[in-house]
Amino acid sequence: MPVPPESPAEGSVHTPPRPTDRANSTYPPKVDRMSITVTEDPTTRPATPSPTPADAPAKRRFYYGWVMLPLAIMALIASSPGQTFGISIFNEPMRIGLGLSHSQIAAAYMLGTLLGAIPIAWIGAQMDRHGLRRTMLSVVTMFSVACVMTSFVQGWMTLVVVFCMLRMLGPGALAFLSGNTLSFWFEKRLGMVEGIRQLGIAAAIAIVPILNVWLLNSFGWRTSYILLGTGTWLLLFPTFLLLLKNRPEDVGQSLDNHTDPETITTAADQLRWGFTVSEVLRMPAFWIVTAGTGAFSLIHTAVFFSFVPIFEERGLTQEHAAAAMTMFAACLATMQLTSGTLSDRLPPRMLLTTGLLGLGLAMTVLNFASSPATALLAGAAMGTSQGVYFGAAHPLWARYFGRLHLGKIRGTLMTINVASSSLGPVVAGVTRDLTGEFGIALTIFAIAPLPFAVLSWFVTAPQRKTAVVPAGPVLAVEG
Repeated sequence: MPVPPESPAEGSVHTPPRPTDRANSTYPPKVDRMSITVTEDPTTRPATPSPTPADAPAKRRFYYGWVMLPLAIMALIASSPGQTFGISIFNEPMRIGLGLSHSQIAAAYMLGTLLGAIPIAWIGAQMDRHGLRRTMLSVVTMFSVACVMTSFVQGWMTLVVVFCMLRMLGPGALAFLSGNTLSFWFEKRLGMVEGIRQLGIAAAIAIVPILNVWLLNSFGWRTSYILLGTGTWLLLFPTFLLLLKNRPEDVGQSLDNHTDPETITTAADQLRWGFTVSEVLRMPAFWIVTAGTGAFSLIHTAVFFSFVPIFEERGLTQEHAAAAMTMFAACLATMQLTSGTLSDRLPPRMLLTTGLLGLGLAMTVLNFASSPATALLAGAAMGTSQGVYFGAAHPLWARYFGRLHLGKIRGTLMTINVASSSLGPVVAGVTRDLTGEFGIALTIFAIAPLPFAVLSWFVTAPQRKTAVVPAGPVLAVEG
């Protein structure tokens, strides 16, 4: 016959009710001390939990967003073999090795870039659907394959194909996935961390050309691209597989590492909110900022593609061009961090307008450069203007248009930017062939940003719509 469990009155030790039961019970309990003898070791007695407020914040722990920051920088630097400053070192040996003229290799670059721009918006949609981590791993693998394929180019058509893949997967997909990463982890300091992330491209501009020159002189351009492709995959793929996360929820945290429940709920709503692409395409703010970024892409790609000839036309040397490039990278790094930090405190329109006015000034200085000092000044003006503009533009997309469809939105932006960059060398090359100098192109480039600078002054955040995505459970942050 089963024996019923002992009642509290019959046991040797009485367990008091929980503190939350005190309102509905007599506490402390009445005990018949004549009938119960309790022997208790005070060193092993469990302490009665003290009541804590239900809304007390959880203990703050190290925020995983600071791990995501160097991963985003790595992805940005890894796009270098497909960037103009990375490809330009190999242009001349490629042209000679394939027996192409200057116009033929420029046409291949333009066509490959245009074709490569088309699928970037689709890649952004895949990020929204499958998450950043899976999309990033796929892009890293495909980009590494594209680098290896470059070594097998045999003629103009195959060169177009590899230029398409390099431009689509490097400065297109890989760079824009890097740009989307931090938006899911930071809000209050998004401008500052974006400025830090952009230091990666400045470092790449300063270092990668030197590395590529060494690779070219040591191994030739075909083997160099094999080494770049395999090195990129071996470094990035296992690192991202191990460390890359989609969102703070994946590690039990919230946007900006908030710990109190009310703020965690607000942060979760930030990640679930966003305009659709069709809504964004009807907003003037999107097109004004996109036009400004497109102007930088077109003009700076045109200038860097013909950087040495532009300097030689003004009586300067290749060494002066290299020094100006170094000055560009230094000022770009400094101003992107400065502008990104300022964008957390100032309206973006002020920085956007200043950056575009600086771009026009930089082209004017470059056009009239005639000494080493003015060459350095031109490089400084170019780096400063780009740093100011993009320090404000990068955090703007998530803050103005939300994060729910951020992949599609920035994918559309990158499609336009990459396509714009393909037109720059053509504009500079055609005007050079027609007039015999780059001066006309530089004059056009100095005037073109001015209308966009005026429009940027009127950029304001669109009115936020109510989120339509059902709210999930509030995340509990581990102590």
